[in-house]
Amino acid sequence: MSYNNIITALSNNITTITINRPSKLNALNKETIEELHHAFKTAETDKNTKVIIVTGSGEKAFVAGADISEFADFDTNEGEKLAAKGQDILFNFVENLSTPVIAAINGFALGGGLELAMACHFRVASDNAKMGLPEVSLGVIPGYGGTQRLPQLVGKGRAMELIMTAGMIDATTALSYGLVNHVEKQEDLLALCQKIAAKILRNSPVAIGAAIKAINANYKDGVNGFEIEIKQFGNSFATKDFKEGTTAFLQKRKADFPGE
Repeated sequence: MSYNNIITALSNNITTITINRPSKLNALNKETIEELHHAFKTAETDKNTKVIIVTGSGEKAFVAGADISEFADFDTNEGEKLAAKGQDILFNFVENLSTPVIAAINGFALGGGLELAMACHFRVASDNAKMGLPEVSLGVIPGYGGTQRLPQLVGKGRAMELIMTAGMIDATTALSYGLVNHVEKQEDLLALCQKIAAKILRNSPVAIGAAIKAINANYKDGVNGFEIEIKQFGNSFATKDFKEGTTAFLQKRKADFPGE
């Protein structure tokens, strides 16, 4: 499939998805969200893709928010549908992928942009990155999971302050808050993400997918994360990756995981 607003590339088992609307600072409109859904779904089902990196084009923005012009005249019902569909096809979808997703935050990550980064499994930021959820300055609140994921990552008090003030934080502050895992010079950002991805590639993709499911379970209402962990742990014993991993360990050699 050809895309109008994103670019995808596969190299060394890593699919890189680049949001490419530089004139709009890579803002998320309806078409871009749908294209991202398709790209993530395609990467998830591609056996050659073991890690996904998502970033923005240019040097200014990862994603500078949602395209406000698309919903400025929406009513209550339309607003609810907008948030529900977006969460379903992109933000929750990304969070629950079994393929690890790294957000390479290369500039402004505001509103829906930060919400997309937070839906990824972890985040790496360039040293010029700025992050925030400014929705209340527009008379609305974050609608793509921001009020839920930000407190999980930085704590309730910091999330309350960031959302209420509609302020931005820099990469160093985001690192100290635990919002991002690493900060790197912009020119070296993708290289660092690829280096981390290379470490992930050494391990069992089946086990990684199970670990993602177990970790996410801790943050779902009505779900006992310990029970999910026990179930996923047990399921691991029936996989070819477990057989290969344990055999390689006992034979003192590097494992060659089949991904099954």
